[in-house]
Parts: sequence; C-alpha cells; structure tokens
Amino acid sequence: MLIGIDLGTTNSLVSCFRNGKAEIIPNRLGKELTPSVISVDADGKVYVGEIAKERGMLYPLETARVFKRSMGTNKEYVLGNRQFNAVELSSLLLRSLKEDAEVYLKEKVTEAIISVPAYFNDLQRKATKKAGELAGLKVHRIINEPTAAAIAFGMDKKDDSRYLVFDLGGGTFDVSILELYGSIMEVHAIAGDNYVGGEDFTEVLCKMFLNHNHISSDLLDIITLNEIYKVAETCKCAFSTMDEITMSYTIEEKKYEMHITLDDYENACSSLLDKLRRPIERSLKDAGVTLNDIDQVILVGGATKLPIIRRFVSRLFGNKYSCDIDPDKAVALGVALQCGMKARDKEIQEVILTDVCPYTLGTEIVMHNGMFDETGHYLPIIERNTVIPVSRTQTVYTAHDNQTQVNIKVLQGESRKAYFNLLLGEISVPVPAGPKGKEAIDITYTYDVNALLEVEVYVHSTGIRRKVIIQNEKNQMSDEEATIQLEKLQYLKQNPRDEEVNQLLLLQGERLYQEMPEYRYEIDRALTEFEQVLARQNRTEIELSRKKIGQLFNEIDTNLA
Repeated sequence: MLIGIDLGTTNSLVSCFRNGKAEIIPNRLGKELTPSVISVDADGKVYVGEIAKERGMLYPLETARVFKRSMGTNKEYVLGNRQFNAVELSSLLLRSLKEDAEVYLKEKVTEAIISVPAYFNDLQRKATKKAGELAGLKVHRIINEPTAAAIAFGMDKKDDSRYLVFDLGGGTFDVSILELYGSIMEVHAIAGDNYVGGEDFTEVLCKMFLNHNHISSDLLDIITLNEIYKVAETCKCAFSTMDEITMSYTIEEKKYEMHITLDDYENACSSLLDKLRRPIERSLKDAGVTLNDIDQVILVGGATKLPIIRRFVSRLFGNKYSCDIDPDKAVALGVALQCGMKARDKEIQEVILTDVCPYTLGTEIVMHNGMFDETGHYLPIIERNTVIPVSRTQTVYTAHDNQTQVNIKVLQGESRKAYFNLLLGEISVPVPAGPKGKEAIDITYTYDVNALLEVEVYVHSTGIRRKVIIQNEKNQMSDEEATIQLEKLQYLKQNPRDEEVNQLLLLQGERLYQEMPEYRYEIDRALTEFEQVLARQNRTEIELSRKKIGQLFNEIDTNLA
C-alpha cells in the first residue's frame, strides 16, 4: 500500500487515496494531526506525537521538537541517555505514522510519497528520504509541499489560472507560483525561508510577555519557559476570534499579566512579516509576473490561520486568497492525490506536473583578473527556478600551467563565492599537461524531478568522459547500513499501542497536579482511581474511566489556559 506523508515541523499527517478519493488517516488517538515531537525517558523508552508533547511539559530535557529545521545538518539531540540526529528522530515519527496507517487500512504499508518544503536543499531532501528508509518505507518520491497543496486545490478546477501558494507552517515558509492549464500544472518559481514559521510568531508573544513584566528569561527554568510558551500559543490562537487578549502566568505565587491588542501584536511581528515579504518578491521576479497577474493565493499551513497573516496577505493581494481546503490538511490531501496518480487509479484525473530547480547548481572556478588569478568564484550552470528535468553544459579551461587534473566541485546555492554554497560532491578528470587555458572541458549537469543530479565531465582533446550521480557521503546508505540502523532504532519505539491513550492521561494529570495547586485534591483522587482501574486490566472499565477522568482534566486544563 502506498501512503502520503506530510512531515511537518509542528504537526505531521498521513493520507492515502482509496475508493476514488483522498483521505486523511487518523492516528492511534483518533486525531488527524500528530505533533512532530519525540520524547525519550531514562530507560530508553520512546514516546511519539501527542504523548511526547504532553511529556515534554514535564521533561523538556528529554523531549525534541522542531527538529525538521535540522534536517541535513549534524546537530545532535541528547534525549534520555541517547543521542539522536534529525534523521533518526524523523524516522521514529514516520514509523509511528506508518503503523497508524497499517492499523487504519488493515494492511501492510511499505511505500510512501513524502512532502518537503519547496526550499529544502539537496541534503535536506536526501535526509528526509533516508528517514523514510529507516522507518521501513520505500520512498517513491519527495514532493514539494506547495505543489502538493496546489494539486489538492486545483484538481477539480476547470479554468486556466495562475496561483501563488503561500505555505507558512510551524517552522518553514515557502512561496510557489504555479499555472494550471488543462491537465498540466507548471511550477514557474519557488522561494522561501526555512527558518520562519508559526513557532516564531509564538516566540514573539513570549518575549513581549517577559519584557512587559520585566522578567529575565535567564532566571527561569526550562519547565517554566515551556509553560509560558504554551500559554503564548493559546493566546496567539485566541486572536482568531478576539481583537484583544490578556496573557497571564503565575511565577512563585505572583501573577503576571499583559493586555495586548491584535494591532500591537502585528507591530511586534513586523520583522517576521518582512521576512515573509522577501521570498514573495523574489518568486514574482523569478517568474516574471506581477501581483496583478496572480489569479488566486492559496493559503497552506496552520500558521496561515492567524489574523495577522491573513491581513498581511490581503494587503498584498487584496481578497484573492482562498481557504477552500483546511490549510492544515491541504498538503496531505495533495500527497494522497499524488499517490492516486502514481497508482494510476482510474478514479483520478492524471495531472502532468512540471517542477523547477529550487536552487542554482554550479561549480567553483578561477577568475583571471588582469594581473592575477582569483580563486573561489561560483559559476552557475543551472539557474534556480529552471523547469526540470533539465540539462545544461558549460565549458571551462585549465587554470594553471602544466595542470594534469581538473577537479569539479558540484555546488548548490546563490552566493557569488563558492565557499558559501553547499558542496554536493566532487568529480575529477585527467588532462594533458600544457599551458593554462589550452585544455577545454565540458561540464554537463542533468537534474531530474526526483532531485537526482547527474554530472558528466568531458575533455575535448582526449575524449575522456567521467560521469557520476551526486550523492553526498553523509547521506549515502547501503541496504545493509539501512538494516543495521533500522534494527538500532526499532527497539526504541514504544510497542503496546493500546497503552498510549492511558499514559497520555496519566501524564496530563501529573502536569495539572504541578500547575494547578487549587485542584490538587480532585486531580490526585482521579489519578488514584484511574491507576486502580488500569491495574484490573478490564478494557471496558478502562475506557469508561478514561472518558470520565479525561473530561475532568480537560475542564481543568481549560481553566489553566
């Protein structure tokens, strides 16, 4: 069975295409959104999703979130007594989504299409694919999130239109300009920022609250900071229905408050809004269109539900934005439709997708600058936002006298200096010794829809050709290595599925007991009762008790917010 996965910074979703339609697969708790959170206790037990998020309020040092931003890097997370990188954490999350899908679909799941931010570079895409392999999935394709959302939005549209997809998730921002005509969906330009999202808008409220009350974050422990962040998140969402909110939190029996209007909050977020404006301007310029040429703006990602974001979009584009599809689900539904196309389901209209290369691809060269040679310059070969698949050739010449070898560095990025761009790999070819500039070498880059880059080097005088598929060494993995990694991570995954809902309730109760002294008697009595019911192992009794006590805890949680 082929599934679609929207691997998000804050929340993730899993979907499929069956019975002629795309559908979101609920997780083990019956919810469509699974928090992208991993927690590991001192015994090495791993918690995923909602339960990990809840546990993180009590054990923040044993919990990782927003790790999607670290994909393709060497950043390490120390949880419990173990170290993880973003690929391993993502693989645990993907495995959990895979298992949820297997329970819901009642069949084995071995294949997936996974969405990523359009502005993910080569390392980040390969890291995502590797995470899928570690989770036991054959990843058929990595699809751009805005493209998936546009598929979901435009599948039933009859008129030719030009769309701008405004995709603001929990941790990343993408802008894509696409055109739909007939059954062809063509991407014209991509831009974005992998370090701005809904989490940053929550952080603004936290800082506003601390500054307003003259509280230094350095004097607060991490649990208190996490609790303030949770209150800020609740207040941020409250702006959806109110123009003014009061944020309050008690520290050492002293209550701190801040009254803030939507306009005040928008002003405080001005620098973040400016960060959103720049990719929009860049994508319009690359696509060769103006604001007036855009027929509709598609809002994607949970953060686009914020009023300040919708006001921002309205000021730029007027009332052209569309919310026909829930922004939280648009990408997952689009990936499900892509699964239907992959399976050639007779119920789905085939859409031909043309995508673009998100970053410029090039190599390092020596520039002859009058009296001396200047090394380290970047020579673009395939410019960003070139429609793919594509093949481009550049001719270079030997840079030094008696040079016997040419080393081609394969780079990705936009900086004029080679050093500041991402090194994807290298390839060398021998050349006959002679005066500099005598030997001509053709460098051909071929880039396909699966982000595979073929590099061919051809020496004119000798006819020697060298060809490689670029795979960065840090992300290469043989079948044997994948098996070893899979076995290493498999034992960490929490196994008994039916226990998670009960553990989640116990953790919620423990947190509320710490946070709400005035309700401690009721919470302690409820926890004791539930523990006694669990000990009797009567599943009917457990379910009834869980519903009753869960309702009590949710009412108390509402009072806390």
